[in-house]
Amino acid sequence: MSILTTHQLSIGYSKNRKTVPVQTSLDLELKAGELVCLIGPNGSGKSTLLRTMGGLQQSIAGLVSIDGQDIASFTHLERAMQIALVLTERVEVENATVYQIVALGRHPHNNWWGSMDEDSDGLVRKALKMVHLEHKIDSPLNELSDGERQRAMIAKALAQDTPIILLDEPTAHLDLPNRVEIMLLLHKLAHETQKSILLSTHELDLALQAADRIWLMSVDQGVVCGVPEDLVFNGSFNRAFQSKAFVFNAANGNFSMNYPMSKSVSVFGDKTRMYWTLRALARAGFSVEQDAGVIIEVTEKDWRMQAESYQSIEDLLAALNLKY
Repeated sequence: MSILTTHQLSIGYSKNRKTVPVQTSLDLELKAGELVCLIGPNGSGKSTLLRTMGGLQQSIAGLVSIDGQDIASFTHLERAMQIALVLTERVEVENATVYQIVALGRHPHNNWWGSMDEDSDGLVRKALKMVHLEHKIDSPLNELSDGERQRAMIAKALAQDTPIILLDEPTAHLDLPNRVEIMLLLHKLAHETQKSILLSTHELDLALQAADRIWLMSVDQGVVCGVPEDLVFNGSFNRAFQSKAFVFNAANGNFSMNYPMSKSVSVFGDKTRMYWTLRALARAGFSVEQDAGVIIEVTEKDWRMQAESYQSIEDLLAALNLKY
C-alpha cells in the first residue's frame, strides 16, 4: 500500500532571486514496510527531493501527498505526526544524554510543556532497544562513537512513531562495519515496523543488497524506480552513472575502472581467484582475450604461465612485465 506519493513534482532551489529546477514531473510512491534507497550523482537533487518531501522546502510545482492529502496543507504538528527526518547535520546538545535526545522524538505527541508520560517513556526505551543502544541510555551523546550517534538519531525517529522516515545519507562519515550495520538495521526496521523508510546514499553496493526498491536519480533523466536487480538488468545503472572513467559491472554490482590496456593475455581456471586476478591484470594494463599469445592458468594454489609457477599475483605481474 502506498503511503506517500508525488504527482508531477518539480523541485529546485533559489539562486539570485530566481528558481533553479533540478528535477521535474516526478511521479513517485513510498510503500509501507519497504526500505527505499535514493541514489544518484552529485547535483542530481537527492537532498532537495528529501527536504521537499519532508516539507522543509517548497516544491516548484506538483504535489507531495500522504494518504491522498497534500502535505502543503498540513500544520507543523500534523506533518511531524507523519514524517520523521534524519538529516546530515550533526546534533550537538551540551550534556544531553542518549535518552534525552531520543525522547525529543516524542515532542509532537506530548502536551505543550513536554512532560513524558508512561507510554512515551516506553516508546523511547523500545526504540533504543531496537537500535541496540539500551546499554547507552544514560550516556552523554557526545561520548558516543559516530556509529552509535547515528543509531541514536534513528532511535529518535522511531520514537516519533511516524509511518514515514526520511534519512539524508545516514551512513556518511561511518567506517565500513558501521555502514553495513546501519543499512541492515534500516532494512530490518522497515520490515518489522511496516514503516516506509527512504534514505539517500552514495553506498551503491550496500543499497543493491539492502534496498527493497531503488530510486535512481539522474541529472537530466528524472528518477527511475524499481527492484535493484531489475535496474541492473535493464542498464539503468550504466545510464545514470555513465562515464569514460568507469563502467558499472552487472556481473558483480561494482564499478570497474576503465584502465588503458595495451597488452593482452588469455586467462582460465579457478573462478574465485580468477576474479581478483583479472582485477590485477586490468590495473596493470592487460586485457583478456581468448586467442592471446600468453596463457595464464589460475589454480587453487598458484598461477601458471608457460611452464612456470608463481605463488602470488605480485610475482605473476613481475614476470609479465619482463615479457612486455
